[in-house]
Amino acid sequence: MNSIRGRLLVWQISALMLTALLVSLITYSLAWNAFNRVRDFGLEQIALMVLRHGVEIEEGEAQPDGGQYLSQIWEADGTLAYTSDASIQLPPQPDGLNTVRLGRTLWHTYTMRKGGLTIQVANTEANRRAMFARILPWLILPSLVLIAGLGALIWLAVGRALRPLDALRQEIGVRAAPSLHAVQTVGLPEEVRPLALALNDLLARLEAALEQQRRFIADAAHELRTPLAAVRLQAQVLGQAQDEAARHYALAQLIAGVDRASHLVQQLLDLARLSPEANREAVAEVALDELLKAVVAEFSAQAEAAGIDLGLGRCDSVRVAGRARALRMLVSNLVDNALRHCPTGSRVDVELHRGGGVARLAVCDNGPGIPAAERTRVFDRFYRLPSAAASGSGLGLAIVQDIVRLHGGRVWLDDTAGGGLTVWVELPLHERTPAGPSVPG
Repeated sequence: MNSIRGRLLVWQISALMLTALLVSLITYSLAWNAFNRVRDFGLEQIALMVLRHGVEIEEGEAQPDGGQYLSQIWEADGTLAYTSDASIQLPPQPDGLNTVRLGRTLWHTYTMRKGGLTIQVANTEANRRAMFARILPWLILPSLVLIAGLGALIWLAVGRALRPLDALRQEIGVRAAPSLHAVQTVGLPEEVRPLALALNDLLARLEAALEQQRRFIADAAHELRTPLAAVRLQAQVLGQAQDEAARHYALAQLIAGVDRASHLVQQLLDLARLSPEANREAVAEVALDELLKAVVAEFSAQAEAAGIDLGLGRCDSVRVAGRARALRMLVSNLVDNALRHCPTGSRVDVELHRGGGVARLAVCDNGPGIPAAERTRVFDRFYRLPSAAASGSGLGLAIVQDIVRLHGGRVWLDDTAGGGLTVWVELPLHERTPAGPSVPG
């Protein structure tokens, strides 16, 4: 039975019935012993009455005890002077209460000797049990009433105790996807309140995830509309070009528009991959210095085409515990962001320092930089500075921030000496990384 209500009822009513059975057995035993003592006392009283008043039997008189007792009197010489049932030959017993078996019948006797007479009064075990059976239902009746009454109270109590769970189930059952507000916790029992609080926390996180998804879809649709419209416009211009030079220019603009759209789509995919539901890459030891060298080599052709000096400065041997694909995405976005926003003739340097239990990655440029008032907002998705180049998507630093948070680090912006922007990323070192020189602040 996989039901809390059913289990509670089964266990409690079973415990009640076992208790009632035990009490009934104890009550039966005590009542039977008391009944026997009363019957034994009755034998003694009858014997005393016979001794005091004697027995006078008129001829043809019925047995005065109605067959419930066997009364016997012997003379001093052992002659049976009187018996209430001549068919029963029960020999005299020692003085006092005795139990004797005659054939298959068990007899309880009380024997008294006085004044030369032996008086014996007896009755059978079967007779006692028959009389006790008449009062037995009255002994069982209280237990049955107790079981029925307490069983009904247990049924009501269990139902009342589980009513908050039923109310919580009904409240959750009528919820639709847009209705994810917290469930009511006021008045809930102490055992149910932690469940409701955990459920509210889950609903809050689910609401935040759905809101983030809705905002992401809306922003993506809005941001994709602009480059796609530009691509369509450039395609129309290309189709209407009259000479070779105009066609080459329109084609170059069309390719640039496709590149911008492709870049935006790629960054949208990167964001989607960073979600907890989609990111199932295992955490492993990553050689961050080797990763930096590979990314700088990958972007060297793009930097050369843009007329930007991209170089790798100090690069300590550093290993971190993380997701290799996400960390490569982080470094690629930092380098790509710097190359896109620096004019021709600029310089971009990538450095990696180790010390103090952390690894610090720095991407420095001598480009236009970012005003201090805007440095917090540039981590928002799709946010672009008013003076930013049109090729930017506003997602690069947002992706960087998500990856840094995923790895338990931090990211911040600072000025480059001599002008420009430096992006700092701090990540915890892998446990097996040896200590190194201190990191410049």
